Amino acid sequence: MTNRSLWVLQILLALLFLFAGGVKLVMPIDALTKQTPMLSGGFLRFIGVCEVLGGLGLILPGLLHRQEWLTPLAALCLVGIMIGAVTVTLMTSPVPMAVLPFAVALLLVWVAVKRRPGPKTVAAT
Repeated sequence: MTNRSLWVLQILLALLFLFAGGVKLVMPIDALTKQTPMLSGGFLRFIGVCEVLGGLGLILPGLLHRQEWLTPLAALCLVGIMIGAVTVTLMTSPVPMAVLPFAVALLLVWVAVKRRPGPKTVAAT
């Protein structure tokens, strides 16, 4: 996968998480808990904050060329959220509905692997 395609994937994943997290932050708690009654409103707000921060972490470090090790870390943290999403989906919906969060988790793992920091080379003196 080229660097350009990896960037496109990261941007699309970031947009997905910025949207999903943003919705969890602005939607009234009653509406949030109606969709997933087994999770509290406060926990869903926390997930929203994590999704927004993770979405930013997928693009900002590489864009700013600062602390680029944060990108694979953000991707792996979002994998944790997606594992929870797969679990909740399997508990509340038919099995095929869990395919989407599972696929997103696999894409995040791919980003984490491809963006992991490489070995530092020391220039010979």
